[in-house]
Amino acid sequence: MDDHGRGSGPRPEGDGDVLPDGGPPGPLPYEGVWRFTAPAVDASVPQARHAVRDLLARQGVPVSDDLIQGLLLIVSELVTNAVRHAALLSPMLAVEVAVGAEWVRVSVEDNHPYRPTALEADHGQTGGRGLLLVSEITKEAGGVCDVEHTASGGKVIWSALPLKLRAP
Repeated sequence: MDDHGRGSGPRPEGDGDVLPDGGPPGPLPYEGVWRFTAPAVDASVPQARHAVRDLLARQGVPVSDDLIQGLLLIVSELVTNAVRHAALLSPMLAVEVAVGAEWVRVSVEDNHPYRPTALEADHGQTGGRGLLLVSEITKEAGGVCDVEHTASGGKVIWSALPLKLRAP
């Protein structure tokens, strides 16, 4: 998996406060956007999860253990969905991690045009609840998630969660 660098990401309301000297605040050391691509194969699921975990640790993102576990489960579910449902039309997928001062967003993009919805599956089935799980984890953490079409005709599924600073 390739890490294609760092940039600026969208900022939720409240991230644009002004410093006491009247100037805009600079980015915190852990703020940025990182994107990597991977083939749409089963082995990419644990690789994406490990890459996100390692990135958050390497950047020193102040994220609680519970939030990390939720984010990693979200990444696993979204990459699994791309591998299982989009690989035929999208042999590559992209994972993006964007970190702001008070939030972290993970997203998975593929080139398949189908826009999935979170459906409750039959309790007898072993699968089919991935997006419902992503939605519930996101909601429990106080975040938001959505599915959007890309300019190229594919889709990106994302989840943004508020950072809850670790207790000292």
